[in-house]
Amino acid sequence: MFADRIEAKWIDAFCEIFERCAVKSGDTAAILSETQSRALNVHLAELALLRMGAKPFHIVVPTPRNREVVPVRSTGASVAIQRLGPVVAALQQAGFVVDCTVEGLMHAVETPEILKAGARILNISNEHPEALERMVPDMALEKRVRAATKMLRGTKRMRVTSKAGTDLDVDMAGASTVGVWGWTDKPGTLAHWPGGIVVSFPKSGAVNGTLVMAPGDINLTFKRYLTSPVRMTLKDDYVTDLQGEGADAMMMRAYLAAWGDREAYAVSHVGFGMNPAARYEALAMYDQRDTNGTELRAVSGNFLFSTGANEFAGRYTSGHFDLPMMGTTIELDGVAVVHDGVLQDVFG
Repeated sequence: MFADRIEAKWIDAFCEIFERCAVKSGDTAAILSETQSRALNVHLAELALLRMGAKPFHIVVPTPRNREVVPVRSTGASVAIQRLGPVVAALQQAGFVVDCTVEGLMHAVETPEILKAGARILNISNEHPEALERMVPDMALEKRVRAATKMLRGTKRMRVTSKAGTDLDVDMAGASTVGVWGWTDKPGTLAHWPGGIVVSFPKSGAVNGTLVMAPGDINLTFKRYLTSPVRMTLKDDYVTDLQGEGADAMMMRAYLAAWGDREAYAVSHVGFGMNPAARYEALAMYDQRDTNGTELRAVSGNFLFSTGANEFAGRYTSGHFDLPMMGTTIELDGVAVVHDGVLQDVFG
């Protein structure tokens, strides 16, 4: 079996991202992983922290059994901690947490408790380090993501259209918006690397219209570029109809139905990618085990539409799709921030 060796350039990249997270010599840092984590990234995190003079320690938990009826991929909702109090307590006290779990802690049930204690969490997405080294963010990206986050938080209406037939209306009143530029230096916050994404979680009953995924759009749960159109009708947040003649629509219908949960059909979040370093074709360049697809979420100008859990609308489910769509036009209160898939120069 082919095995990657440790590369100095990858340690350099990890040091760069940890420096952006304000890690200093003498700081304590917890490296959280599970038995099925990418060992290469766990090792790189340790070596980088040691090179910086920090004091890392490992928390390794067994990867739990999948209790669902289908494979679970790319949810951002790790169940690895299993609500174990001693693990949560250790992470709360660490100050800085390097999250190397397979799915990540972004939507994990334990995360709010860890953040409330003042810890800051950097999720290293389950990518091959070759992708991570290309996606070390810069200060210019942070500035643009912050500006987009501020604009979305003040938006009353989002409209998304496309030549393929998308015409989606999103009531943004009361939506919760999060921007991620790839690192965090503030206690009580979480970020993921790669970054360059801004997403909003609409309130209940806020999303209506038609969403048409065209060939070349992406289903990241399946890690697949679509080869045939998929047409979804949404009413008060829920996909009420999903049409398409090819394998893409057939698999999506089967996967949604397998959960036996109406909430799996609901909207999780809407947003767009902003990272000019993120490559659309990257999904074709790695084996499926070597990518989590976070880079595809961050591709500049994509419309990131997701189904599944939305705690801000009171909906919880394990079913989840992340669906980056290319070639859309996104308008915020009538201002086009993305036009035909191209991010507009409105964020400085």
